[in-house]
Amino acid sequence: MIIGKSRKEIDKMRAAGQLVGSVLQELRKMALPGVTTLEINDAADKMIRDGGAYPTFKGYNGFPYSICASVNEQVVHGFPSKYELREGDIFSIDVGATLDGFVGDTATTVPVGRVSDELWKLLRVTRQCLELAIDKCRAGNHLGDIGYAVQQHAESHGYSVVRDYVGHGIGRRMHEDPQIPNYGIPGKGPKIRAGYVFAVEPMINIGSHHTKTLKDGWTVVTLDGKPSAHVEHTIAVTEEGPEVLTLVKEAVSGDSIIVAA
Repeated sequence: MIIGKSRKEIDKMRAAGQLVGSVLQELRKMALPGVTTLEINDAADKMIRDGGAYPTFKGYNGFPYSICASVNEQVVHGFPSKYELREGDIFSIDVGATLDGFVGDTATTVPVGRVSDELWKLLRVTRQCLELAIDKCRAGNHLGDIGYAVQQHAESHGYSVVRDYVGHGIGRRMHEDPQIPNYGIPGKGPKIRAGYVFAVEPMINIGSHHTKTLKDGWTVVTLDGKPSAHVEHTIAVTEEGPEVLTLVKEAVSGDSIIVAA
């Protein structure tokens, strides 16, 4: 069952979203050659707790860290570690925070130092997929419209969309109904209504869409070992259009995600 949110609940989700969005902006600045992904995890944990919230991921179904830290061919759910980021890597940071009973969830993939033109294009197209998906989060549309927007844009550039992992509803729990695949058929699936809140998260691969999970039971990698990018925002569907709850206003020019009603 899809749980609609009241205006007061969306206000609380906005506060959680702004906190986690601000944390992510600081973490992306840390993604430099020589910095370990565990250092970035520890910084996230402190910032979230200093903001009066707690890191949603830590302990979630046994996940042992406060962020997911996925490098290069790692798609999602990577473990922070003593791995030192290297020039030319791409680094996905996925972070969640629970504040006043509601969850904010956001992710981005950033270049570490100078990266190849091939990787720059992957990052750019993945961000564009998210923008297109956000624009479909409007009352009266269908869930299939969101997935189709991501799939069509990614595949038009020769990329594939991950099918084993999807976006989701979000609220008092990190994962609520519905599941939101990054592929679909326009006009199909449940109708979107005002008050719904979604975590939309394109996962785009340079190669095949197939994935596998490593022996740690969490880290998902591309089956062919080619790079993958992941971005995510929490979006409220309002009567005026989609509102990106995790978009920090000071970062609008950098993220260029502005959705007109």
